[in-house]
Amino acid sequence: MSLRSKLKLDDVGLFAASAFYAAVGIVSFVVLFSDIQLVHIAIIGTFSLMTAYGLFTRRVWTIWFVATLFFVATTVSAYTLYLLAGRDATLDVSMILYLALTWIFTVYVAARRKVLET
Repeated sequence: MSLRSKLKLDDVGLFAASAFYAAVGIVSFVVLFSDIQLVHIAIIGTFSLMTAYGLFTRRVWTIWFVATLFFVATTVSAYTLYLLAGRDATLDVSMILYLALTWIFTVYVAARRKVLET
């Protein structure tokens, strides 16, 4: 039995979205442990991990978490870019990348939402 069939990789895009949200969740909790006052990062991390699980298991409720994370990620990224623009190039690039990938995967999951309903 191949790894592809074990992981149910009939839709690589949904698997990539699931991996993205899982990575964001893990990174969020790593950042949270560096500064415990960043409670909003804990919320993003929790929602991201729940979204990754929902996408991997193809739960119908996942589309709501994706939509919520779209607005939260856009707001947090735009605010961070506005507030700290030009001070740290690594932070700027990572926020732009996070924002772009969030938009891309939101559009992809929204386009494939019928797969989640089965």
